[in-house]
Amino acid sequence: MSQNRTRVVTVGEVMIELARGADGRFALSCGGDVFSTAIYLARAGVPVAHATALGDDVYSDQIVSLATAEGVDGDLILRVPGRLPALYLADTGANAAPVFHYWRDTAPAGSLFELPDWGRVAEGLLGARLIYFSGITLSLYSNEGIGRFLAIVELARQNGARVAFDGNFRPRGWTGDLGRTRAVYMEALKRVDIALPTFDDEALLWGDPSPEATIDRLQAFGIGEVVVKNGAKGALVASAGQHASQQQAQQMHAHVPVPEVVVPVDATAAGDGFNAGYLAARLSGQSPPDAAGVAHRLAAQVIRHRGAIMPRTEGAVH
Repeated sequence: MSQNRTRVVTVGEVMIELARGADGRFALSCGGDVFSTAIYLARAGVPVAHATALGDDVYSDQIVSLATAEGVDGDLILRVPGRLPALYLADTGANAAPVFHYWRDTAPAGSLFELPDWGRVAEGLLGARLIYFSGITLSLYSNEGIGRFLAIVELARQNGARVAFDGNFRPRGWTGDLGRTRAVYMEALKRVDIALPTFDDEALLWGDPSPEATIDRLQAFGIGEVVVKNGAKGALVASAGQHASQQQAQQMHAHVPVPEVVVPVDATAAGDGFNAGYLAARLSGQSPPDAAGVAHRLAAQVIRHRGAIMPRTEGAVH
C-alpha cells in the first residue's frame, strides 16, 4: 500500500434529519448511514473524506459546515446549483426501533457519478487508503452510476486500496426489485475486502438461516474478513484468507459477545457506529475480534442517544 494513501473515503448520501425528541418535538440535524460512520471515524482520529453531492442551499451549507467541524474532509462533496438535499423524518417505534419517512427522489446524491465533475470524486477514490460504502449507497444510483462507481472501486483496489462494505439492505430503496438488488450486490461483493453485514438484513435479502451461513456465502466471493452484526446476540467474526479451506475458515470464526446489553433510547445508527469502531480499530492494528469489541462499545454509546450522531464529546473510540 502506498505510503501516500492515508485517507478513508466514505461514499453515500447526507440528508437533513428531523428527529423526534423525548418531549415529542422534532429537532433539525442531519444523517445518512455512511456519513454517520465517517463522523465517528473522524472522532477516532482516522483521516476521512466523504464523497456525496449536495445542493447550493443553506441546509447543504450546514451539512458541509458540520463535516468540517467534525474533521471530515469535504473536498469530494460536489455542489449542484438549484438542488436540495434529501430529507428524512425519524421517529421511534417499539423497543426504540427507528421508523423513517424519506423525501429523497430529487436529491443530487443519486447523481454523484453522472455529474460533470464526477472525475474529482473518482480521483479521490483512487488515492484512498480504504473505501467504505453501503447497500444504501448503491441503491441511490442508476445502472450507469453503479457501473462507474464499481469500476473506480475495482481500479482503486488494484492500486492498493482496501474496500469495506455494509450490505445495509433497505427494500424500499430498491423498489422491491430483489433480482436487481442481488445482481448489484454480487458485483459489489467481488470488490470487497471487509464485509460488515447485519444478519437480519442478510436473512431478508438472501434467506441466510444463520450468521455462519452469511459468512460462508460472503467468503465464497473471496472476502477475507467478515463481521456479522447480530444485535444483542453479539457479532460473528471470520478473518480467514480467501485461499483458506472451509474447515480452516470455520476454525477461525470468533463469536464476540456484547459486553453490556443496553436498553436503547434510539437504535438509529447503531450499525454505523459499530462499523466506525471496527474499522478504526483495524486501521490502528487491532485484531478482528478485538476490533469487534471496540465496535460493540461504540454502538452501545450511540444507542443511548437520540438521532444518528450523538454529542461530540462522547464520540471517541477506545
